[in-house]
Amino acid sequence: MWPFKSVKKLKDSGMFANFTDWHSHILPGVDDGIPTIEDSIEVLKAYEELGFKRVWLTPHVMEDFPNTPADLKVKFNELQTAWTGNVELKLAAENMLDSLFEQRLEDNDLLPIGDDKSYLLVETSYYTPPMDFENILDKIKAKGYHPILAHPERYRYMEEKDYMRLKNKDVFFQMNFTSLVGGYGDTAKKKAEWLLDKGMINLLGSDVHRLKSTMSMIDFAPSKQKHLNNILRVVNTGEIK
Repeated sequence: MWPFKSVKKLKDSGMFANFTDWHSHILPGVDDGIPTIEDSIEVLKAYEELGFKRVWLTPHVMEDFPNTPADLKVKFNELQTAWTGNVELKLAAENMLDSLFEQRLEDNDLLPIGDDKSYLLVETSYYTPPMDFENILDKIKAKGYHPILAHPERYRYMEEKDYMRLKNKDVFFQMNFTSLVGGYGDTAKKKAEWLLDKGMINLLGSDVHRLKSTMSMIDFAPSKQKHLNNILRVVNTGEIK
């Protein structure tokens, strides 16, 4: 008998049973994500069929999409009213560390993530870090928030030493699970595998912008069983409060 079992596809792995999606762009019409409430409902129905328990809606807050917490809460309430399924909806934001961020931080004009509202989901440019990156992270902590870096595997400027330095500063990492099956190219996939193997990933998210592309990705299997085992370990142990 052939001694190696084939690696299961993400959708068949069991990872989505009672899954919490920590990063999505399902809130309609506020950024480059899902455009309409009808489309949002379609995504949520698909996620419910997969077994998702909870989805954090994390629209962009950045210069290109200068969303305010007040406006996003209005949109969130509209979606909550329209959604009648069992997937729990939660509202936060994905904060770009751009020129406007520090003022938003100073004003506490933010939508933190986590039930106790003590975490902040942040991102940077894919190609260059923000000026004074680590000092900004220190300011986030000084405000009482724990920084979570969105999709660290996608930052082309980061090398192994950069990830190690951020982890030594106790920055949490949220990986897009589609990175593990090549959703963002081979470089992001290899970084995702390395981060998982090193035990650096704390949380998982879909980062869904369009349902069709995300659903096609979960029909793929990781290249090795150990990577699937590692992602399942994150699902089982990676919750925050």
